[in-house]
This record gives sequence, C-alpha cells and structure tokens, in this order.
Amino acid sequence: MQRLSAPCSKLAYTRYLANPILRNPNPCDIFINHRGIDTKKTISGLLYDRLTRLGLNSFLDSKNLKPGDKLFVEINAAIEECSAGIAVFSPRYCDSYFCLHELTMLMESKKRVIPIFCDVKPSELCVKDDRTRPAAEIRRFRLALEEAKYTVGLTFDTSNGDWSEFLAKASDAVTTNLLDVEEGRLQSINPTYKHISA
Repeated sequence: MQRLSAPCSKLAYTRYLANPILRNPNPCDIFINHRGIDTKKTISGLLYDRLTRLGLNSFLDSKNLKPGDKLFVEINAAIEECSAGIAVFSPRYCDSYFCLHELTMLMESKKRVIPIFCDVKPSELCVKDDRTRPAAEIRRFRLALEEAKYTVGLTFDTSNGDWSEFLAKASDAVTTNLLDVEEGRLQSINPTYKHISA
C-alpha cells in the first residue's frame, strides 16, 4: 500500500491544480478493455474494484452499463472521456468484435493504453479475417493491435502468478500513467507549469 500512496496523492494534487473547484473533472479516468468471458470475474473485475477503492473512476461494462443503455453509445462516450485505457489481452480476446472495436477507438484517439497480457504472449495475438467484416475495418483492427503489442505492458499468468503483487503493479502503472496524462494536459494549458516531484 505504501507504493500506491505517492502516485495517488500526486494525481489528486495535479487534478486540484487543473481545476480546484471540481472534485473530479474526469468523468472516466480509465477505460478497461477486456474479453468479459475470459477476465471479467478475475483480472478486469479485481482491477476495477482496486482502482475504485483508490478513488479512480473506471469504466467496466458490467459495472457501468444498465439495462436499456445503448451499448456502442455508452462505450464510445466512455472511451472519448477517459484519460487512459487498460487493454487486458487474453487467449480469446481477438475473437471479440467489441474488444477490437474498443481497442481501435483507444488507439486511434491517441489515448495512453496500458497492455496487460493475461495468459497470452503478444506474439499469439492476431486478428483473423473471417470475411464477415469490411477489409478496411480488419486493417484498422490489425493496426491497433500491432500498436498495442509494441507498447510496454504487464504480463500475468493466472495459474501461478501472485495476484496481490500483480494488482499492486497494475494499480501503480495506472496511477503513474494518469499522472503523466494530467501533467501533460496542464503543461499544454500553462507552459510555465512545473512537474511535481515525488
């Protein structure tokens, strides 16, 4: 827990500097892109709970969507609003149109994305063309996946990994990346803004 306090407190202070009137100016801090059938009850769900306890607004479809919501409208809005994304790659991730659509939106909108390779190696991930989607869309999916695969991320083996240690590392990575995004936003607004040292 000691490791998390510094990045979280720096993030809160940076947000206060950005807008001291609003308690939380970001409706969605982090968008969790995942294959629900593979990781909703494990890594994705646990990470959502941990980030929520840290005071971060995370988007996880099973937690944020309610009956009657328009799936693409809500998901696309959350991706537009988020400061960063987590892509939880699992063995069947690329079988899901929704996963690839969300990843492509995150990458094309230039969001900071933290890849988590859960029980899968980056080299094992590929977009298959089953001829049910337009070629241009398949190309976009492949470009987004390649970009994510060549982004530094975290790996986890669910059969023998240390869950507590992994969740701490992932939380640290999220808060550090959110802090970088917030500080970059502040510097673009005010070029005289100085980086907050730990």
